[in-house]
Amino acid sequence: MDFGFTTAAYVVAAVLFIFSLGGLSGQESAKRAVWYGIVGMGIAVLATLIGPGAGLWVLSIILIAIGGVVGHQLATRVEMTQMPELVAIMHSLVGLAAVFVGFNADMTIGMVEAARAAGEGVEGVFAELVAKKTPIEIAILKVELVLGIWIGAVTFTGSVIAYGKLSGKVDSAATQLPGGHLLNAAAAAISVLLLIMYLNGAGSWTLILMTLAALFIGYHLIMGIGGADMPVVVSMLNSYSGWAAAAIGFSLGNDLLIVVGALVGSSGAILSYIMCKAMNRSFVSVILGGFGGAKGDQMAVEGEQIAIDADGVSAALQEADSVIIVPGYGMAVAQAQQAVSEMTKKLRAAGKEVRFAIHPVAGRLPGHMNVLLAEARVPYDIVMEMDEINDDFPDTDVVIVIGSNDIVNPAAQDDPNSPIAGMPVLEVWKAKQVFVSKRGQGTGYSGIENPLFYKENTRMFYGDAKASVDSLLPKLD
Repeated sequence: MDFGFTTAAYVVAAVLFIFSLGGLSGQESAKRAVWYGIVGMGIAVLATLIGPGAGLWVLSIILIAIGGVVGHQLATRVEMTQMPELVAIMHSLVGLAAVFVGFNADMTIGMVEAARAAGEGVEGVFAELVAKKTPIEIAILKVELVLGIWIGAVTFTGSVIAYGKLSGKVDSAATQLPGGHLLNAAAAAISVLLLIMYLNGAGSWTLILMTLAALFIGYHLIMGIGGADMPVVVSMLNSYSGWAAAAIGFSLGNDLLIVVGALVGSSGAILSYIMCKAMNRSFVSVILGGFGGAKGDQMAVEGEQIAIDADGVSAALQEADSVIIVPGYGMAVAQAQQAVSEMTKKLRAAGKEVRFAIHPVAGRLPGHMNVLLAEARVPYDIVMEMDEINDDFPDTDVVIVIGSNDIVNPAAQDDPNSPIAGMPVLEVWKAKQVFVSKRGQGTGYSGIENPLFYKENTRMFYGDAKASVDSLLPKLD
């Protein structure tokens, strides 16, 4: 009875998770999709609590309550600008859980084997499940738990480093230890050797050493990836955490964990691949960490950055018929989305054609800008993807770039030695006038100089993005 109910509940939860994942592909359906996920997780947790192996109710309720409180605090206190690092650190927890479950499975196997040798029985649902396995099935279980530990350890340290880079606690530049990728290869080879030794009965100490090797690989891989590739890293780590969860599911014999882990792992991998294409990056190079980059001296930037004030920008906007706004991470940092939304309303009320151009990797998290604009109630139908709007820049009167750098950098097309050479970018410089809202003359998070700022049709609108847009609003009445 319990098994039947749990299986049925897991099937319902899995279907809801699939609906949730599918709904997140569109802004209009995203809110409904989130509720599918919430209900699905609620069903999954309830089925687990009252299904086979139910027990330790007080401890379970306490842990769920603590998790709920922490989750609520994070949801209410973390700003949208902090979401990328929050997602990264959450992935680390999934990886750590996979490591713990793997070691627990190893200890259970040892306990069962000791009980068999002594002719005694075992207690506990998982121990009883292991006790029923044949030697071949035990060997398969060992492979599964090794994969869970290894992937989980890589995910854990990789996610911690990604969090550090995104939050500014770790240098965003791509850095590696002497030996570079050979160290990663050596650690991977050691992991394989330890796996073989473990399967041949060398003992649990091999798991400990393999975990240390995997922790190093996760650290060194992500340290070797620069700040410009962090959006890909976040989605890649999301994929890793999914495969770690799937490995946990195989170890525990939990069908729902296997399904959910596969969904997260495959969707994260697909998203990473799509983003690599959007950045003209090799998918394999990015996941291996630190391959590629500049191949020589970059082109010198000529000219000077010419500043403009709010009066000049407002005058150009009032004369323009068509306006395209390009948001970036600087808009998120300044929390300027509401002011930008208000400016959009005023321009549209004045009969201007206003649209937003969104690059696939704008911000530091896939869909970051779309979420911010949706939060500010910008109409979905004027938010355009790069492929939809890139050909329209030559016919556009004014482009306003708010806190973006790499995604509007012409060096991607003009400089073969640039770290972003070949990356598809929004060709804003082809518009009649370009205004760039930027705090100062620095190169920004990725450290890449942008020739756009020095072009004849570009003017720099210096200052905090929210304050700058707020100064425009009364002048547009």
